[in-house]
Amino acid sequence: MKQFHGRVVVPGECTAEALVSHGGFNTLASYQMALMFGDKQVKCGDQNNPDLYKKSMLGKALCLPQTIGSTTGGMVLFTVCAHNKQPACMLFSKPIDSLAASGAILGDVWTESKMPVIDQLGDEFLAYVQDGMKISVLSDGTVSVE
Repeated sequence: MKQFHGRVVVPGECTAEALVSHGGFNTLASYQMALMFGDKQVKCGDQNNPDLYKKSMLGKALCLPQTIGSTTGGMVLFTVCAHNKQPACMLFSKPIDSLAASGAILGDVWTESKMPVIDQLGDEFLAYVQDGMKISVLSDGTVSVE
């Protein structure tokens, strides 16, 4: 087991299975199919992200370097939470962008869904974690990977 510590963007605790992307996460492209067509498994629709494409993101610990793409990213994250289709948590090796952070925070404040978000976990975090590993997130920003 290895521990990492990052900055808390949205507080909370959870334990979930890791789903890892080494490329940037396009929030709109990733969630568009699930939101528009009611995909109950919430499979990633971003064909430009081979690490995640067609994999279910629902209830997973999404381990990412950063978000990329559309300015709608924050609203997409809020909507994902409002429809209870969010991952268990979002964990970023780099700093989260302000739009994605705002959507995650709005999802926490305005919905019943819980999705802890931790950023600045470092490149070593993303190099270490692999799909299927057990991730535990604590409210102080500690992330344990086993």
